[in-house]
Amino acid sequence: MLTTHSNHPFHMVDYSPWPLTGAIGAMVLVSGLAKWFHLFNMNLFIIGFMITLLTMIQWWRDVVREGTYQGLHTGFVSIGLRWGMILFIASEVLFFLSFFWAFFSSSLAPTIELGMMWPPMGIQPFNPMQIPLLNTAILLASGVTVTWAHHSLMESNHTQALQGLFFTVLLGLYFTMLQAYEYWEAPFTIADAVYGSTFFVATGFHGLHVIIGTIFLTTCLADPRHTMNQFSPNHHFGFEAAAWYWHFVDVVWLFLYISIYWWGS
Repeated sequence: MLTTHSNHPFHMVDYSPWPLTGAIGAMVLVSGLAKWFHLFNMNLFIIGFMITLLTMIQWWRDVVREGTYQGLHTGFVSIGLRWGMILFIASEVLFFLSFFWAFFSSSLAPTIELGMMWPPMGIQPFNPMQIPLLNTAILLASGVTVTWAHHSLMESNHTQALQGLFFTVLLGLYFTMLQAYEYWEAPFTIADAVYGSTFFVATGFHGLHVIIGTIFLTTCLADPRHTMNQFSPNHHFGFEAAAWYWHFVDVVWLFLYISIYWWGS
């Protein structure tokens, strides 16, 4: 059903090839990862990555056209988009809750296979006062800069909004670099008992969410609506959703730092 000749306030999108190409890109990307890991050949992975990237660019282009130039993102539609983002973040909270459940289930009552101690014998945990503390400061600072960008946008100060968004992206990239270095220098692996499994799965998925959030914010930074001052104080949900997601990533990291890095060590 197309958006024309409707007698309801919902936005029924036009027929689009991007869900199909996105599914194909995801399938080729994951298949390419498996081929890369087993055969050390990146060709299929690069093809899948390019399909996915081109799908993202063109799909987001269509969304920008619908919301900005065609005026299809009405107030009623914006409320639906907000509830969709809220429910998505709620599902992510439950996703991370399962990791914390596994960690505390193993750490509060270590089994005899773990030597009835936590961390298990032979595991040398990270010093929470070194890179983990620096990463905590980085994410807290990024929360400040993204809030600065958001409030600047609501005050129609587009220059400061771009500056705050730029610094947030830089801090996100810096966090990812430090976590990659931390993994490279880790004295234990994901195969080292339940401690290694819970540590790398929980922090690794958080790192993946930081990368996704950085891409989300970079897309907002490169969005021509920013440079052309087309974001209004009342109509900028694309950026607002990215800010919500980034704050969620910040809060999850605080729980990870306190429970796994500090208390768990």
